[in-house]
Amino acid sequence: MKKEEVLAKIHEVGIVPGIRTSSADDGRFAADAIAEGGIPIVEITMTVPKAIDVISDMVRNSPHVIVGAGTVLDLETARRCLDAGVGFITSPGLNLKIVEFAVKENLLVIAGAMTPTEVIAAWQAGSQLVKVFPCGPIGGPAYIKALRGPYPQVPMIAAGGVNQETAADFILAGAAALGIGGRLIPKAAVEHRRPEQISELARRFLRIVKTARNKISRKT
Repeated sequence: MKKEEVLAKIHEVGIVPGIRTSSADDGRFAADAIAEGGIPIVEITMTVPKAIDVISDMVRNSPHVIVGAGTVLDLETARRCLDAGVGFITSPGLNLKIVEFAVKENLLVIAGAMTPTEVIAAWQAGSQLVKVFPCGPIGGPAYIKALRGPYPQVPMIAAGGVNQETAADFILAGAAALGIGGRLIPKAAVEHRRPEQISELARRFLRIVKTARNKISRKT
């Protein structure tokens, strides 16, 4: 899938599930359950054992799912993810070398940022989405709303502190999408192999995003 198509799908769905499991098998299980729940996007973090192998396997065998790489902290890892066929790469912080590499390779990059300076630096370097992390400890939806004031042109993904109670508020505050981890992929659901629990959570979060966006549309 082309970079523009990946970007459009993330905007459309509004959720980027972050998979951070203790084994490769758990990671694949979680990814399949999320897709079954209607979210065709997964972010396999580099903290998952054999993460690159999980990505390669999913790229080959799950063509209906956009597979991204998360917690990419250096250029060598970014190159390996590109070779594995990822649809996007993201990180918790701002590494301009990774952004420049992704732009050169025509790969969607979602740079992490926290401060206003980092947000605009990421955007100007070529990050077409900017992941504001960690949102929860630094103000939650109010912080996204504050950033959207001076930077209305920057599509932001709110990550860190997103749950069923706060998800709608983040969208209403101006987040283009939500980065969700443990609240979408409970550890117990993975350990006890309860895919229906993860799939149901995926459907709930999708409904929350849709409802919040409809409220915005009615206001405009």
